[in-house]
Formats: sequence, structure tokens, C-alpha cells
Amino acid sequence: MTPALPTVTDETVTAWALAAADGDSEAVDRFVRALQRDVRRYVTYLADDAQAADDLTQDTFLRALTALPRFEGRSSARTWLLSIARRTVIDSLRRAACRPRTARTDDWQAAAERAQPTGLPGFDEGVALMELVDSLPGDRREAFVLTQLLGLPYAEAAELSRCPVGTVRSRVSRARTALAEWVADGSVTRHPAEPAMA
Repeated sequence: MTPALPTVTDETVTAWALAAADGDSEAVDRFVRALQRDVRRYVTYLADDAQAADDLTQDTFLRALTALPRFEGRSSARTWLLSIARRTVIDSLRRAACRPRTARTDDWQAAAERAQPTGLPGFDEGVALMELVDSLPGDRREAFVLTQLLGLPYAEAAELSRCPVGTVRSRVSRARTALAEWVADGSVTRHPAEPAMA
């Protein structure tokens, strides 16, 4: 596998997407490598399922590459791709809700924890951060991930979330406040008084 590209501007990624739409196979490769990490991180948080993230990322890029000839560059390629990722996760959650699930173990959480590598530098801090972010209500978590972890401008996050920019700003502010309070308390679970929606 080729190494990931260094961080590139949205304009560059959009230019690669437009070139890829015109059939440039090298531009397709650059486009995918530049946004693969962002898409994976986004679908992981939206789906709340790290195990499904690779499949969701792959599905997102399959949909995007199929639709790429229709991409006109009216928004950045990153925003366009993340909106496809959002729809991919929503479709996946809808399909999963229709299927019954069976488990081979009564203690699925312990089985999942045993399957994860431990002892890596920063592992404990990463787990704590994931638990804190996962504890946020869904709308706040999405706004926080888009703007603070993926670095999208608030306007693009609002477009992806299909809500006003002010709502995204409010959700991010409330998420930051909640995370800061939870870190100060040493708490990782959602407080009972915390509302589910922003």
C-alpha cells in the first residue's frame, strides 16, 4: 500500500477530484489517499462501530467513485465525500436495524476488549478520549468530530449536518463544555442531566 499523502488543502483535493472525474487515474489515487483517513474517522464516530469502519469507508469510496463523473466542484471535494459517507452510514444503520442479531457470547464487551491490542503508547489516553467523545449526544458528537477532529469549517459541517451554522457552533460549544467537565470530574459516561439533543 502506498503511504498517505501529507495534509493537503481542500482546493488541491477538489482539483484532484475534478481531474479524476475526467478520467485521470493518478488523480483518483491521490483523491482517495488524501481523504481516506478523514472518511474513516467520520464513519467510525457516526456509526459508533469501529469494527464496521473499514467496510463503511470502502462503501463510501465505491459510491463516490461511481458518482465522481457527476462531481462539478460546487462544494469542496471533502464536503461532497463526507456527505456521501454520512448517507452510507445512515443506509447501513437502517439495514442493520432490519436484521436480527445473534451473539455467540453472553459477555460481548469483555470479548471485544480482549480482541483489542493493549500496551501501545497512548493506548489508555486514546481509549479515554474515545469514551468521552462517544458519551456525547449524537448531534453534538457529529458536530465536534467534523469541526474539531476533521477540521472542517463550521459552514461545511452545517451543510453536512443539514442544520444552520449557529446550531453547529452551539453543539460544538456544548460538546467542549461537557468534555471539559467530564475530564475535570474524571467521568466518562453521559450525565443523567445531560439532554440527548442540542
